[in-house]
Amino acid sequence: MISGSKTRAEASVLHRLAAVLGLGRARVLLLALLCAAAPAWAFDMPELMGLLSKQKQGGASFTEQRYVRGVDGPLAASGTLSFTAPDQLVRRTLSPRPETMAVDGNTLTLSRSGRTRTMPLDSVPELLGLVEAMRATLAGNASVLQRYFSIQVTGSATEWALDLSPIDGRLSSQITALRLVGRAGEVLGIEMAFRGGDRSVMTIVPTR
Repeated sequence: MISGSKTRAEASVLHRLAAVLGLGRARVLLLALLCAAAPAWAFDMPELMGLLSKQKQGGASFTEQRYVRGVDGPLAASGTLSFTAPDQLVRRTLSPRPETMAVDGNTLTLSRSGRTRTMPLDSVPELLGLVEAMRATLAGNASVLQRYFSIQVTGSATEWALDLSPIDGRLSSQITALRLVGRAGEVLGIEMAFRGGDRSVMTIVPTR
C-alpha cells in the first residue's frame, strides 16, 4: 500500500513537471525511466573512514591460518590484538608459541623467549604492509592507505570490504594484495596474498 501510494505520488509530480515544461507523454515516460534508473548512493571510502575513525582504541582476539607453498595444511596461530589511535598496534601471539609484536609510529619491537629486538618498521616490508593496512584502516586514515595502496571499497556500512593493492615498490615486491572486511567501525578479517603464492587468512573477534 505504501509503495503504491509512493508510485502514484511520483507519477503525479512528473506529470505536473511535464505540464510546466511542455513535455509530451513520450517524454514523460522517458523522464520516469531515467529517474527509476538513477543509482542509489554508493557506500564509499570517506563514509567507511568516517565509521572507522570513531573507534579511538579497541581490542580483539584473532586466529590466523598461514598457507605456505610446500607445507601440508595451514600454519595456525592465535592471540590478541590491541590498537590505540593513531598508530599504536600490538599483536600478542599466544599459540603456537608466545611472542609479541608492538608498533608505535615507525618503531617495531619484537619479543620472544625473553629476548627483545627493536628496529624501524619500514625495514621489514612484509610487516609494513600488514601493519599500515591494519592500523590506518582502524584509525580511518585514508591518506596513509593511499600512500601505500590503490584502494577499492565495496559493500555497505553493515558488511564492507576494503581491497588494497600495493603501489609502494618495497611492499609490492613481497605482497600482491590485501583484503580487509568488516561491519560498521569494526575490522573482522584480513586476507593477505604474498609473492610466490603464500597467503594468510586472519579472523578477528572484537572485544565487547
